[in-house]
Amino acid sequence: MSAIWRWLVDPAHWLGSDGIFARLGEHLGYASVTLLLAALIGIPLGLWIGHTGRGRLVVVNLANGMRSVPTLGLLFVAVLVLGPRLGGDLAFLAPAIIVLVILAIPPILAGAYAGVESVDPAARDAARGMGMRPLEVLAKVEVPCALPLIFSGLRSAALQVIATGTLAASVSLGGLGRFLIDGQAYRDYGQMAGGALLVAVLAVLVDLIFAAVQRTVVSPGLQPTTSRRATRTRLVPDPA
Repeated sequence: MSAIWRWLVDPAHWLGSDGIFARLGEHLGYASVTLLLAALIGIPLGLWIGHTGRGRLVVVNLANGMRSVPTLGLLFVAVLVLGPRLGGDLAFLAPAIIVLVILAIPPILAGAYAGVESVDPAARDAARGMGMRPLEVLAKVEVPCALPLIFSGLRSAALQVIATGTLAASVSLGGLGRFLIDGQAYRDYGQMAGGALLVAVLAVLVDLIFAAVQRTVVSPGLQPTTSRRATRTRLVPDPA
C-alpha cells in the first residue's frame, strides 16, 4: 500500500504527456468514442428487435457469442489485419476502437430490447386504441418505459469499456493501461497497482454520472426501486 501511495502522491506522475492527467484524458477519449459508436448501433437495433420481435434469436445469440470472444486475441488479430492497410496512428487506434465497440454492443443491445419487451402489453394496446401508429407507440410509450433498462445496458457497457480499455496499451496506445504495461515491464508494482486503482475509481465515477443522468431523464414512476434493481440487473446480462 505504501508503494501505491508514494506513486500516487508524487506530483511528477500527474503532469506531462505521459502523466496521469494525460493518460486519463486518453482513456476517457477511447471510452467515449467506443460508447457512442456502440450506442448508435446497439440501441436502434435493440429497439427494433424489441418492437417487432424479428431477428431476436439470431441477433441475441450473435451478441452472446461476441461476449465469449477473447478480447486480447481479437485485438491482436484486428491490428494484424487492419494495421497494414491504415498506417500511422490509425493502424493501432482503429482496431482497438473496433474491438471495444464489439464488446460494448451486447449489453447495450440487450438492455434496449429487454426494455421494450418488458413494457406492459396493456400500455401498447391503450396507445393503439388512441390511434397511435407503430412508430408513435415505440417513441411515446415503449422507449420511455424502456429507459431504465436502456440505462442499465449503457452503464454495464461503460464499466466494461473502461476496464477493457486498458488493453489498448498493449498495442502501443495510451490510456491508463499504459501504467499497467510499463509498471510490469519495469517491475514497478506501485505503478501497476496505482494504475489499476485509477481505472477502478474512473469506472465508479462514470457509473455515478450515468446514475445521475438516469435519475434526471427517467420518469420518477419508472425509477428502479431497491427491490426491482436486482431483477433488472439480471435481465441485461441474461437476455435469452
